[in-house]
Order: sequence, then C-alpha cells, then structure tokens
Amino acid sequence: MEKKLIITIGRQFGSGGKAVADELGRRLGIPVYDSELITEAAKKSGIAEEFFKQRDEKRRALFIGLKSGMNDEILFGIQSETIRDLADQGSAIFVGRASDYVLRDRDCVDVFISAPLKARVRRIMERQGLSESEAESLIERKDRGRAEYYDFFTFSKWGSASNYDLCLDSSILGIEGTAEMIIKFAQMRGLL
Repeated sequence: MEKKLIITIGRQFGSGGKAVADELGRRLGIPVYDSELITEAAKKSGIAEEFFKQRDEKRRALFIGLKSGMNDEILFGIQSETIRDLADQGSAIFVGRASDYVLRDRDCVDVFISAPLKARVRRIMERQGLSESEAESLIERKDRGRAEYYDFFTFSKWGSASNYDLCLDSSILGIEGTAEMIIKFAQMRGLL
C-alpha cells in the first residue's frame, strides 16, 4: 500500500465490527488492532496486561490496582499514546477504545458499525452459545459499558453519527459487503 491509511471502527456489540475490521485488514494487507492494543499498551507501560484487560472499554471514577494511584484516566492515556504511536508507524485499523477521538487530529476514515438488535442477538447466540435472553442481556451490558467509556473520555456521545465519517448497518451488506463499502469510501476520499 503506497499511502498511509488509518481506519477507526466503533461498533455495537454483536454487530460484527471486529469481523469487518479483520476483513479490511485481510483485503488491504494492513494490521488490525483490537485486543492487541492491550498487549502493546502493557509492553509500553510495564504494567501487567491483565490489569488493562480488567479495565478494557470500561470506566469507573477511581480504580486502584497494581500501582498506587493507578486509575482509568491514566490507563486511557497510556492506551491513547499506544494508538497514536502505532498510527505513526504506518497504515492500521483500530477497533474501539475511542480511537476515532484519540486520532481526531489525523486524516482517518472513522466508521461506526451497527446492526438491529435481533441480528446482534442471533450473532451472539451463535458465537457464544447463549440463549436469546442471555445474549440480549450481554449486548445491553457491553453496549452500556462502551457508551460510558466513550462518553466519559471523549466528552461526546458514543454511536452518534456526527462523530464518524461513515455509519453502516452490517446486517444489510454482510461482513464482506460492509468492508467493501468502507474501501470504496476510502477510495472516494482519496485516502486509498
């Protein structure tokens, strides 16, 4: 790839946002960072990876952990610095973790992936072997956590179309079609 392309993907739980990111990474030949950001942030900071995993896309006003005074704001700062460093290195796709906000001063393709609740419930039931009510409850909990995290650190509203360049319902085009639409959009913007 000649040009540096940065794509950020916000997503509703169960919408297939990670699968879309993986398909984009495969087609474009660029790395996808999702939970890998936790590993990178842990290496960079010297803080145990488990500590980041416990707090991943969650927010509490104060969280005391392995290091005295460690809180969510400090962890967000470390993770944000990791995202910016990886973006400086070359083309990348970042999933979640308010990456659209973290990279707001860069020329990125900021995408939000959603899907109707029924489609997300079906996906989670299949993926995790849960009942319909269990899947629905998990979706509600995960989306609430993502919204609280995003809203707190960005002073904005998670999932609001004004935060993104492109908002797509993955249930309409499927994973591959949604990835293709993002590629076409990046081409139209002259970023690809």
